[in-house]
Amino acid sequence: MDVITTARRLPEVAEAGAPRLRGRYRLQELIGRGGTGSVYRARDESLGRDVAVKVFDATATSEKDIRLQEDEVNLVASLNHHSLVTLLDAGVDRTDAARPRVYFVMELVTGADLKVKLERGPLTPRQIAHIGFDLAEGLQYIHHRGVVHRDVKPANILLVDYSQGSARHHAKLTDFGIALVGAAPGGDTDTVTTGTAAYLSPEQARGQKLGSASDIYSLGLVLLECFTRTVAFPGDPIQSALARLRNDPTIPHGIAPEWRALLAAMTARNPKDRPSIHDLVPALRQLVTAETGRHRDIGSSPEPSPEEARMRAVARYRLPEAPVDGAFDRITAIAARVFSVPVALVTIVDHDRIWFTSHHGLEIDHIDRHPGLCASAILDDMPWVVEDARFDPRTLANPLVAGDFGLQFYAGAPLRTRDGHNLGTLCVLDYEPRVATEQELATLGDLAALVMSEMELRLESRRSMVALSSATPTPS
Repeated sequence: MDVITTARRLPEVAEAGAPRLRGRYRLQELIGRGGTGSVYRARDESLGRDVAVKVFDATATSEKDIRLQEDEVNLVASLNHHSLVTLLDAGVDRTDAARPRVYFVMELVTGADLKVKLERGPLTPRQIAHIGFDLAEGLQYIHHRGVVHRDVKPANILLVDYSQGSARHHAKLTDFGIALVGAAPGGDTDTVTTGTAAYLSPEQARGQKLGSASDIYSLGLVLLECFTRTVAFPGDPIQSALARLRNDPTIPHGIAPEWRALLAAMTARNPKDRPSIHDLVPALRQLVTAETGRHRDIGSSPEPSPEEARMRAVARYRLPEAPVDGAFDRITAIAARVFSVPVALVTIVDHDRIWFTSHHGLEIDHIDRHPGLCASAILDDMPWVVEDARFDPRTLANPLVAGDFGLQFYAGAPLRTRDGHNLGTLCVLDYEPRVATEQELATLGDLAALVMSEMELRLESRRSMVALSSATPTPS
């Protein structure tokens, strides 16, 4: 499938007066066409909203074709993640008994796909980092469910601008028409080559077994194209496939060294040499942070990036140094009792790890930053809550959830300074899912404010001591 977007409409439209699918969805203009069907803008006349409807080709009536159509419907229906296009409805229209039509209804994403975006002009490294991070999170989510997309390419990546004019584009992966279900851990037993020639992984080109590494290779080619605006392996399908079997893609020297290293690893010909999806997500998150720090608007003052300013605040409070008197331990104990949970923490989010300056019910005093949920919680000014991490798309593949730790519930209130920086969180954790009430979250916020009050008092005390020592004359 090409795209599900209103930015690139083809001239065809549905016939005037065309019947509604199941009496509900009236097809309008065609906005994309692929190998198995077409996507239309449509009107959901029951709810009064515009949607995108994929209608499978009427010629696809063999038992195998129908099974493939049902597989795609069932697959997309089972996925729910902010980096994937959302399925709203699915079914079979039998208005014409001789020509039943399988269809499904998706959110109508307004915005260009990445292919169109690159045709219009270059992207900044900061934009590329955000796009790569969004897509890596989406792939991590589907790979965790045993799904390999097999057709990651610019035309299947939609860019959403929620802020209407913002430089930050949110990327959504679409078209699971040739996705492989149940093969991410063990590989594909079907040796038929599928996908778009220019973005095939070497193992796809050879018709070999596929796993998560195949999508990582394709994403690497997409991100490289974001920098160069040139397809790495052009030509007809055979020429393009042979080229990637013999050579690695050319990565220009003008690209930043950290990007060159990551792109080279993602596009390694041997799947075993590529980063795992669990390593790729934090690597791209770090590039988002790095590019945000490097980003300066033309003519703007050289102010620090938000992350740089936040880290300066961490240093100002002499964090992550923990109070030797255990001042926060009583607060974490209260938080654990309020929520009836086994673990409560006062955390400080450093540049590479999360420090526990008070830890009730947990013996370790720090973890790497990338798996820690507190790194996400500090992005909001309100408590960040995951009531059942096993089914929450934000945390499903997180190693604290999927691994031996067994985290299932998390609630974190940010530790916010007077000048607006979130240093870390007061958070509570549980190994069982649970619901957080508004009263509990309000109490958590109040306790977080107490932690910050204590930090402010200690900061002022240190400043007073410095001022006093500076004012005291030294003995002659």
